[in-house]
Amino acid sequence: MLPDDPTQNLSIAACPVPSEQLPLNEYEDLKESWFFRWATLERSRYVSKIIWVWLWSWAIAAPIAAASFPFEKYPAKFLLTSSGGGILLLGLVLIRLYLGWSYISSRLMDANVFYEESGWYDGQTWIKPAEVLARDRLVASYQIQPILKQMQVTFAVLAGLWGIGAIIWQLLN
Repeated sequence: MLPDDPTQNLSIAACPVPSEQLPLNEYEDLKESWFFRWATLERSRYVSKIIWVWLWSWAIAAPIAAASFPFEKYPAKFLLTSSGGGILLLGLVLIRLYLGWSYISSRLMDANVFYEESGWYDGQTWIKPAEVLARDRLVASYQIQPILKQMQVTFAVLAGLWGIGAIIWQLLN
């Protein structure tokens, strides 16, 4: 936390949770990580990252699609199959991104913090004081919920594209 952060005066002085396991610190770490930061980018940069991942996914799916539908014989089926495979791989990447943000959101929203003192075998639970809970819930509501909503829209668009591809596939047969 920043030194001039007014939330430092909250009653977390007696908090037994290790610093790296505090939900707010986990949020800050996630926000700064290379991969998870993608979801926090402005919309145009976010979309460019999504397209970039889809292109790489398409490059992986295209040779597999070409084995079943050579481009020379079945150009439309090749394009649909390789694009659908790219969307599938992109979907897996986005699911990982969504699950990370969803996990942090739930840790911030929960009134109890489960933490480990020294290993997996000695877990404890800390009940957040009211002011810490209010702060964490504000962060989850105003910082993370818009990210999750944006990702849900992305999933809906990908599902729509997948559905359009399925309809076109049926028309080709």
